[in-house]
Amino acid sequence: MLKPVTLRGHLVCLEPLAAEHVHEICAAASEDRSSYMYTTVPNGLEETKQYIESALTANSEGRVVPFAVRRNDTGKIVGSTRFLDLEVFPLPASSKRGASNGTIAAGDITPTVAEIGNTWYSASAQRTGVNTECKLLMLAHAFDLWQTIRVTLKTDARNERSRLAIQRLGATFEGVRRAHMPASDGNIRDTAYYSIITDEWPEIRENLIEKQQGYKSTGYK
Repeated sequence: MLKPVTLRGHLVCLEPLAAEHVHEICAAASEDRSSYMYTTVPNGLEETKQYIESALTANSEGRVVPFAVRRNDTGKIVGSTRFLDLEVFPLPASSKRGASNGTIAAGDITPTVAEIGNTWYSASAQRTGVNTECKLLMLAHAFDLWQTIRVTLKTDARNERSRLAIQRLGATFEGVRRAHMPASDGNIRDTAYYSIITDEWPEIRENLIEKQQGYKSTGYK
């Protein structure tokens, strides 16, 4: 199992999700929920408790690394995100990953590929630079520390807002998996898949840093 990690940026801090976050997560999810049509977001205290318990169980099994997203300026939790679908497999000698740019805890087995998902933000945190910095922090952790060779991002194919946000990151559209899984609205959803691979990361990192600086210059408004 990967050890808990805190990812710190200028605007947000990604804290390991914990049971103690339940009231703050519940409050963040209780703002205007109109943008959650295609996203699973807990509604009410009991659902939030179950949401966190499920994430922590998956974390203990090595399947996810979940975070609570806290704004540095207000100190408030404004959402949640996680690494998931963590896979470890051997690479051919010609594709060996290089030395990590950070410190990996003893006993950690870093994922060869990962996904960033289960992401949602409170209404007040949307379109403020929060998502840009979260993705920059998580992608940097995946590619620079773990030396992951691919990061997947996916969303309900009907969720145009989410798809545009993923495309703005610079991720490559891979296609739509039809009748893929239950949707948050009770239907069966088609899922749009995107990915970023190692060779694409330097350009995408610069793009995200540029976007981050743009948000910073306007006070993250």
